[in-house]
Amino acid sequence: MKKFKMFMSGVMMLTALSACKNPENSKSETTKETKDAVTQKGEEKSHVYTDDPAYITKEIKVTGDVINPLTLTVDSLKKMDVKNLKDFNVVCQSGLTKDKIESTKGVLLKDILEKAKIEQKDHTDRNFYIVARAADDYKATFSWAEIFNNPNGDKTYVLLEQNGQPLKEKGEMIVVSMNDTKTGPRHVKWLKSIEVHRVQ
Repeated sequence: MKKFKMFMSGVMMLTALSACKNPENSKSETTKETKDAVTQKGEEKSHVYTDDPAYITKEIKVTGDVINPLTLTVDSLKKMDVKNLKDFNVVCQSGLTKDKIESTKGVLLKDILEKAKIEQKDHTDRNFYIVARAADDYKATFSWAEIFNNPNGDKTYVLLEQNGQPLKEKGEMIVVSMNDTKTGPRHVKWLKSIEVHRVQ
């Protein structure tokens, strides 16, 4: 019985580690996994590390139900209200800390959406959702109320710098929701677009 418990503990530990691999130790392995995830339709995207330059994004499009569609770069974000942020960890669903960030800079997602101006008929027209989409088609979703009528809106950013350096291999911009208990699932690197949709 004791041996069986030890065996099961080992299996659980391996399962947790496989859910959030250390990018420094498995670049070649995870590159293949990411490519496979992109090509297999209908399956959840892994959004793990890859050095494939095809995923490196230099601009993001703000599209959908907005009056002013935007194309944003790091330079255009720097002209907005950039916040200096400190001590942020990327924690995946298993609880493993994937990245420790001492300092970062970013612009609030709601500031970007206000610049794009969501197509609301009046102040009661609030049934919208926002999709942050990566170059590998990984997606994170936010509701209108979460961004504009919730403390989470003051902690959801498009990042453009980490520890004093450009993001580079993670794409030049990242979406992150710092208020989430597990920040990994809505940590969207290789950010490609921010899409606003009306709930049908």
